[in-house]
Amino acid sequence: MTKLAAVESNQDTSVTDKKESRRVDFILQGKGGVGKSLIACMIAQYLKGKYPDVKCLDTDPVNQTFSNYRDLGAEYVPILVGSKIDERKFDGMMEQILTGTGNFVIDNGASTFIPLTSYMAENNVVEVLEEAGYEVFFHTVVTGGQAIVDTMSGFKALAEMTKSKNIIVWLNEYFGSIEHSGKNFLEMKAYKELEDRVRGIVVLHKRNPDTFGKDFDEMTSRKLVFSQAIADPAFSLMAKQRLKTVQKDIFAQIEKIGF
Repeated sequence: MTKLAAVESNQDTSVTDKKESRRVDFILQGKGGVGKSLIACMIAQYLKGKYPDVKCLDTDPVNQTFSNYRDLGAEYVPILVGSKIDERKFDGMMEQILTGTGNFVIDNGASTFIPLTSYMAENNVVEVLEEAGYEVFFHTVVTGGQAIVDTMSGFKALAEMTKSKNIIVWLNEYFGSIEHSGKNFLEMKAYKELEDRVRGIVVLHKRNPDTFGKDFDEMTSRKLVFSQAIADPAFSLMAKQRLKTVQKDIFAQIEKIGF
């Protein structure tokens, strides 16, 4: 068993009845094009299968990918004034959360990473949300290939901002193995220094691009959720089975974290 597999298997598996919970899941990463909106979609699908009230918000001013998933009902939150991000626009988003009920999944673009994390730090957003009865979680992506250094920097910046064990790291193997200078993610200096902030790890495993890859790309390019694709006659029986396999794997990893 690899070290990463051991960490995954030893994550907190306790799951309590949280049907009445209030939670906010932020997806944050300063590097674009690494799968943030895909991960937001995965989280929203998982939570909608568990909780009766899940609201999805999309603050990406450049690519509103998340809000294009109609089945999720994601609402676009405009934060631009002209061509500039207005941090005060985040007040409206916070107002919506603090006066609302249920659970929120919030996708953020690369261009909003610095403004939003700065806003959170300056306004003690985590403390405000927790005082209002919310659990707060931060999801970030670390990917292989050329973006590994940038995504590790994004992880480090986010982990240094929070003081709680509330970060879920998504290791996206789509662009290559998560390795740098001969070290895997768990061996990297940034992770070792900040692992006390990491609640758990989800691995988006690289699969056969000619079968799993094409099926998954078809589903995401059409902005379908798993249930829609699996019910769609345009997908073959084997394609549906492969999508079920991917869904089961991702959801099982989320469940193991127990968040």
